[in-house]
Amino acid sequence: MDFRDFTVVALAEDVRQQETTAVDLTKAALANIDRLNPSINAFCAYNSTAALAEAAHIDARISNGEHLPLAGIPIGVKDLEDAQGFVTTFGSQMHVHDAPAAFDSVLVGRLRQAGCVVLGKTNTPEFGFKGKTDNVPFGASCNPWDLNRTPGGSSGGSSAALASGMIPLATGSDGGGSIRIPSALCGLSGIKTSQGRVPNGGANPPGSGLLTVKGPMTNRIRDAAYVLDQCIGEDPSDIFSLPKPRDPWYPQLDGRLPESVIWSSSMGITSVDREILKACENVIGQLADAGVEIIEKENIWSTNPFPSWLVFWTAARGRAQGHLRGTPEWQKIDADLRPQIEMGLDKFTAADYARAIDMCHLLNLELEVAFESAPLILTPATRGHAPKIAGDGFVDGQETADWVAFTMGINMTRNPAGIVPIALSDDGMPLGMQVIGRQRQDLTVLRAMTGLEDLLGFEARADVAMLAGS
Repeated sequence: MDFRDFTVVALAEDVRQQETTAVDLTKAALANIDRLNPSINAFCAYNSTAALAEAAHIDARISNGEHLPLAGIPIGVKDLEDAQGFVTTFGSQMHVHDAPAAFDSVLVGRLRQAGCVVLGKTNTPEFGFKGKTDNVPFGASCNPWDLNRTPGGSSGGSSAALASGMIPLATGSDGGGSIRIPSALCGLSGIKTSQGRVPNGGANPPGSGLLTVKGPMTNRIRDAAYVLDQCIGEDPSDIFSLPKPRDPWYPQLDGRLPESVIWSSSMGITSVDREILKACENVIGQLADAGVEIIEKENIWSTNPFPSWLVFWTAARGRAQGHLRGTPEWQKIDADLRPQIEMGLDKFTAADYARAIDMCHLLNLELEVAFESAPLILTPATRGHAPKIAGDGFVDGQETADWVAFTMGINMTRNPAGIVPIALSDDGMPLGMQVIGRQRQDLTVLRAMTGLEDLLGFEARADVAMLAGS
C-alpha cells in the first residue's frame, strides 16, 4: 500500500465509516517499513506488536461510536520527542540505552487522542544539529529520490518515510529549518507554524529553546492543515503556547491564490544556485499569469540572521551537553557537534545572547516593513541542491556548507512559513519554494500554499519500486 495514493483525510474517513480498519492500515505501514526501510533507513525503531494492539483498540473505539478525526492513521515520531514505550535516543549514542519514555509529548499525545497509531521513531541527526540526517548509532537516512543524497534534516527520517510512501503522517520539529529543509529536499509540502501553535510543553524544556517548533509532516499541505486542527492550542506547561483558533483551518482552504505577493530571491542576505533561481522565477511567472500581483524586493533584511541564530543554537547545545566535556561521554558525541557545544560554552557571552534576542526584534521589524506591500513573501526554499550522504550541498556545481540560508531567520522572528515543491532539477531531485506570512497569520500561509499546489500541480514521485525487496 503506497500511502502517497491517499490523503490522510480520506484514510481516516474510511476507518470511521468502517470501509477499512486501523489494523489494515497499520499492517500495510509495517509491511512498507519491512520492505523499504532497509534501503532508506527512515525508521530507527518500531514495534509491530504494540502498533497492532493500538490499532485494534482504535477499531474497537470506532465500533463503539466514538468519533476520531485521525482514526487509524499510522505515524512515525521523530526521535527528538517522546512517544510512550519507545526510547528517545536523540540520535545519540549516549541515550540508546535509556529507559523508554513513560509519557507522550504534547504533540504525540494529541495525535494519539485523535486516533493515530504510533509505529515507532524516525531517524534524526544527533540532537537535531544539522540539515542532514545521520548519526553514530543508526547511520544515515537516504533520500528516496536518490539513495546517495540526504533527505535533509533534522526531520530527515520523517521526510524520507513520507516521500517513499511508507506512512501517511509523521512528526517533525524545526529550530532552523528542520521541517522545511527536508520537505524541500523530498518533494513535500511542509509548514513551520508560528511558535506556540503546537505546544512545546511537558517535563523537559524544548531542545533549541526559543527556536523550536513542533508539528505534523505530510506529503501535501491540506493534510497537514487537517492534522494541525487536531493538535494546535495552548497547553499550561508551555508558557509560549497560543490559544486554539476559533475556527478550524482545514475547511477554509479553498485553493485561491493571494492577490499579491512579494518575491525575494535573496532576502538581501545571500545568492541562489542558478537552476533553483530559474525554477522559482518560472513559478513567479505562472503566478503573474494567474493574476497575482508580484512585488519584487531583494533587500528585505539588512543583516544576515545566521550569526545571531548561531548564538541561540550553540548556547542551547552548551546548556544541554556542555557538562560532558572532559568526561568519557564526550567522545560519544558526534565529532562535528562537539565544536558547536564548545562554541556555546566558550565563545558567546550573556550579552551576546541578549543581542541575539534584540536581532529577533529587528529582523521582524524589517519583515513588517516588507509586509506593508503584500501579506506574503516568497523565497527559494534553499540556496543549493541536496547534499550527497557524505558531503555538503551544491551551489552552481560547487560543494558548500552554506546551502540553506533562507530558513533560520524565520525561527528567530517566529513567523509562520511553509515549503511547496515546484519542480525537479536536471538530476531529478525536488526543488521547493518558501512562503512566509505575517505574525500568527498561519491560515494565510496555508491558503497560499494550497493555491500554489493547485496551480503548479506537482505530482512527481520518488521511484521506490526498484529498492531491495520491493
